[in-house]
Amino acid sequence: MTGSRVVALGHYQPAKVLTNDDLAAMVDTSDEWITSRVGIKTRHVGGPDEPVDEMAAHAGAKALAAAGLQPAEVDLVLVATSTAIDRSPSMSARVAARLGMGSPAVMDINVVCSGFTHALATADHAIRAGAAESVLVIGADKMADIADWTDRSTCVLLGDGAGAAVVVAEPDGGDRPGIGPVLWGSVPEMGNAVRIEGTPPRFAQEGQSVYRWATTQLPPIARRVCEKAGVAPEDLAAVVLHQANLRIIEPVARKIGAVNAVIARDVVDSGNTSAASIPMALSKLVERGEVHSGEPVLLFGFGGNLSYAGQVIRCP
Repeated sequence: MTGSRVVALGHYQPAKVLTNDDLAAMVDTSDEWITSRVGIKTRHVGGPDEPVDEMAAHAGAKALAAAGLQPAEVDLVLVATSTAIDRSPSMSARVAARLGMGSPAVMDINVVCSGFTHALATADHAIRAGAAESVLVIGADKMADIADWTDRSTCVLLGDGAGAAVVVAEPDGGDRPGIGPVLWGSVPEMGNAVRIEGTPPRFAQEGQSVYRWATTQLPPIARRVCEKAGVAPEDLAAVVLHQANLRIIEPVARKIGAVNAVIARDVVDSGNTSAASIPMALSKLVERGEVHSGEPVLLFGFGGNLSYAGQVIRCP
């Protein structure tokens, strides 16, 4: 049976860094207030000349180079984003054009903060169905464009960036798949707890509702992801949760029972980058050598729509 695996990663962040002290000069906040509540110290913010598709293309190009794959060899481009301003061309089509690809299928996936893990599952399914042999999966968001910079409860959270993964077919990958089965779902009646609405669009959330849901309801779901993959939580080499808030990441990781795993904490330096957060955090862990090829890693996205999706992958 054909499975799939992630063979390479890449990430990109804008050069401009916004510190907590910078924010304190803009709104009524402080480094102590931000750090104690969400654990974030800095975030990267893109300028007007850094649209979402450019960030996505930078991350995708790095991942393709690391995989030794030419752009023309890609069958499918999936971009997870919730900050695409235009309806068409899609971000995936624009990325394909920027990278000089041949004639790939292109598709955007908007599941906000769990977009990348949804897109990764879609890539795995496309390969298993025989519809593609190589897929470029990107999570990219420019949250600065939708931030309300007068609202200290939300603007302190947000950052910009992109992360990418190259996924390829793995013949006879059924027994020990490089990408394990996805577990995904949502809580539709609570979908308004995280919103990007209006003209111009602005990000808003019911922080306490999201916090309670994430810290109480998600750990058992994440453990079920491990069960579906046939991996015990204590055998995980790393846990990469959506980088929403350090006060969510640490208790959720602890309740999963991944006692021997490296826990991604990129939120401290990057803030909440929505769909970019998981691939960017994983790419950095691999780049620093904190997780090694073949080791099991739990990816688990959650947030907007109160949706979630997770899978265990083998580290490239």
